[in-house]
Amino acid sequence: MSNLTHCKIGEIGKFAGQEVLIRGWLYNKRSSGKIHFLLVRDGSEILQAVMTKDSVPEKTFKAFDLLTQESSLMVSGKVREDKRAPGGYELEINEIEIIQFAKDYPITPKEHGVAFLMENRHLWLRSSRQIAILSIRNEIIFSIRKFFYDKKFVLIDTPILTSAIGETGTTLFETQYFDLGKAYLAQTGQLYVEAACMAFGNVYCFGPTFRAEKSKTRRHLTEFWMVEAEEAFYDNNDNMNLQEELIEYIVSWVLEKCQKELEVIERDTTFLKKVKRPFPRISYEEAVKLLQSKGAKIKFGEDVGGDEETILANSYDKPFCVYNYPKKIKAFYMKPHPEREDLVLNNDMLAPEGYGEIIGGSQRNDDYDSLVARIKEEKLPLEAYEWYLDLRKYGSVPHSGFGLGLERTVTWICGLPHVRESIPFPRMLYRLYP
Repeated sequence: MSNLTHCKIGEIGKFAGQEVLIRGWLYNKRSSGKIHFLLVRDGSEILQAVMTKDSVPEKTFKAFDLLTQESSLMVSGKVREDKRAPGGYELEINEIEIIQFAKDYPITPKEHGVAFLMENRHLWLRSSRQIAILSIRNEIIFSIRKFFYDKKFVLIDTPILTSAIGETGTTLFETQYFDLGKAYLAQTGQLYVEAACMAFGNVYCFGPTFRAEKSKTRRHLTEFWMVEAEEAFYDNNDNMNLQEELIEYIVSWVLEKCQKELEVIERDTTFLKKVKRPFPRISYEEAVKLLQSKGAKIKFGEDVGGDEETILANSYDKPFCVYNYPKKIKAFYMKPHPEREDLVLNNDMLAPEGYGEIIGGSQRNDDYDSLVARIKEEKLPLEAYEWYLDLRKYGSVPHSGFGLGLERTVTWICGLPHVRESIPFPRMLYRLYP
């Protein structure tokens, strides 16, 4: 068996008519007496392997009876095209070598509750649905990196431990940092990519971020991945244009590269196919009026919460931007509106089908005195932001940026009911295991 060519199931079509070696796990099996069918998976695809009583040694034929779900094995045989089989090919088995028997595998082919599946997330990952979702996630990540690489953005790796609060002090995970005082798990890499923006012009970071937010909604994780771009000499309108271009690129990439995976998770792609620029844009004031017309109790000056986002996101058939929010409900670093002191130059991008916010962005406050005033107004420690304020002292320019939540984007594109399936091992308010 060791002399045979090993191939991945996802590429088995290249070996039609040849004898190959497959290494993987038993996904399922069935028998009609003299014919045994094994469904073998190896992470790339699922392959149907077939053996008949008359075509293999008795020992090989009887190995079928011993095999249990998720037992690891090696299977050799001839590749044969068969349109009725999963993937269009099957393997005529010559030999089976069992590596390890899986005894009493807990996730059987039946319905299981969410709590049970989350407790066994390390095993749930093996299911065809989870493999499809995380494969789509992988393609989304690659498309994002390629988008920025092609546009000559420089990747900047920002610190996870930081002394500066990026968003709000109420959602921080903190720890003691040797003798230097408190450090925080980064809520955002934005402040650091702003510094890099003044060196390279256009930059982005892509890494884990942490929010100690006591929320149990279907949109919230305490640890998630965020893509954050920063662009020198971009105003808020330029910033929204770039966001639209990125989202169109990601969705187009997934529709082209992930057809099989989208079919596995039974994703209706009707709305995804409508993701073409330009996207609708409405002001915060217009959004409040729209919400009020639909029965929401929101008032001007209040933040747009999850329920309101759902209402807005069901009002459009493709992503859209809500811009120019009230200053008092937004972060200190956003640039004040030049004509409305109570507003800032920012936007949220919401995904359709009720999914809500996937991007938050703004033009940054590039004025030293105005930014100092905002930091003091928010009662933040000025000394922690001295380096950040230096950016406004030495060659300050208009600049903008945004952050895209990877898991929310995956959740929307895959049409998932909850964000927990969009990341391999979710961290939520009541979930730290496994």
